[in-house]
Amino acid sequence: MEPKTLAMEAARLLDSKKATRVKVLRVTDVTVMADYFVIASGTSSTHVKSLAEEVEFRLKEAGEAPLRTEGFHTNNWFLLDYGSVIVHVFSPEAREFYDLEHLWADGEDVTPAFEE
Repeated sequence: MEPKTLAMEAARLLDSKKATRVKVLRVTDVTVMADYFVIASGTSSTHVKSLAEEVEFRLKEAGEAPLRTEGFHTNNWFLLDYGSVIVHVFSPEAREFYDLEHLWADGEDVTPAFEE
């Protein structure tokens, strides 16, 4: 799957499971770490974990397994590393603390419009 397609699919999956503040940042010109960051929040630690698990499961079904995962023991920040796409799922408190949108403000916001 192309990086942009993967990022948009992860964002769509998160939105479909009621993630809040879903954002896709194109960071190709800002860092060599990845081409896209997908950032989202859950409403509780249980919701955060289920969001990350759903993205991982659905993308594996589509043939895309993460290279690495982090945070499955903390329940406040899950990271799914797909190489060119990194998916971050936060608790509201962790998202405010780490403030990735500010840290990567030079990235281009390419968040899709989700259906209501």
